[in-house]
Amino acid sequence: MTGESKPGYVDHRKRLRQRFLDGGPDALPDYELLELLLTMAIPRGDVKPAAKALMKRFGTFDGVVNASVDDLRTVKGLGEVSPVAIKVVRAAADRLLRSEVTGKPVLSSFESVIDYCRLSMGFEEREQFRVLFLDRKNNLLTDEVQQKGTVDHAPVYPREVARRSIELNATAVILVHNHPSGDPTPSRADIAMTKEIVAAAKAVGVTVHDHIVIVRDSHASLRALGLM
Repeated sequence: MTGESKPGYVDHRKRLRQRFLDGGPDALPDYELLELLLTMAIPRGDVKPAAKALMKRFGTFDGVVNASVDDLRTVKGLGEVSPVAIKVVRAAADRLLRSEVTGKPVLSSFESVIDYCRLSMGFEEREQFRVLFLDRKNNLLTDEVQQKGTVDHAPVYPREVARRSIELNATAVILVHNHPSGDPTPSRADIAMTKEIVAAAKAVGVTVHDHIVIVRDSHASLRALGLM
């Protein structure tokens, strides 16, 4: 307004944008990267308190973008648009990581597979059982969530994994499930279930390359542990 100084947040927003453009995302700490994101969803006002509140509530940038919309809405100052903008970031990251593994030899880009699975299910509060279906060159055909369960169990049906492999003309699979507890150590039930799926898959000519247990910041491979 004429004769009045502009609010301090206006210049702050400009400085954030310029630092991002000059130095990339690594030039901004997590809460400032969140600030920059929130400026796009909240046209006016100081968004720093909301960004810091998000970090306090969810701990990390990963924790924020993987939080549910309902949980995000409980944070003061976000409004209605910001939770959607945050989840768009999550969806974009998921698609980018998926593009890194789709149609490519999975076994030679295993770290990309782990990154994709970690983002897709590592932050889930309930167990999911996912199957990566591979062709004869071990390229990823598709991945599917076969079952969703409780905080510590997801029902798995070995015959369903075998049947779906036949439908997709897959010759190999990688099994993946998450442990919401944060401990990737395979349970006795995980080991027993893996053996059942290996037997069912073998009966129809499908190889089970591995079974991976995913958590937020780590994973465990049953094959690497000698458990299959």
